[in-house]
Amino acid sequence: TTAGCLVMLERMQREGVLPRRLIDVGTGTGLLAFAAMRLWPRAFATASDIDPVCAGVVKENAALNGIVLGSRRGQLLMTVADGMDDPLLQLRGPYELLIANILARPLIELAPDFADAVVPGGHVILAGLLTTQEADVRRAYRRAGFRLARRLERGDWSILWLRARR
Repeated sequence: TTAGCLVMLERMQREGVLPRRLIDVGTGTGLLAFAAMRLWPRAFATASDIDPVCAGVVKENAALNGIVLGSRRGQLLMTVADGMDDPLLQLRGPYELLIANILARPLIELAPDFADAVVPGGHVILAGLLTTQEADVRRAYRRAGFRLARRLERGDWSILWLRARR
């Protein structure tokens, strides 16, 4: 799923997507946040994860990959948060790009929160869902005001690029 997200991010950049604020929710190791920062180096970048262990992992990986941690444009701000329910995440938004490579159930539960966190016309990449779960995830996001821009299948996994309605 990570490789599929990387393909989708590169496609977004080729098609002219230019986020000023981006977030990787459920960042884990930080890889997708780092990739987005390489594609859009002038963006305000945020990464979050529910697991406090990830903060240390992201810090180590950032050092190994030349990513500067901080709150300025071109730096990555890492925080521990449960979904979008965090004052820092709300302050840093709204976002033009939100990436979430987690599991189908949390993706469905977070659809309304993601809708609140993304600007009209903003972009969302969802991954971590099996192709058999895609219909349920797409339904939740359609109800939350998103439409499908592109989709990608990698084996049993789906990667979705959605746009928030204007």
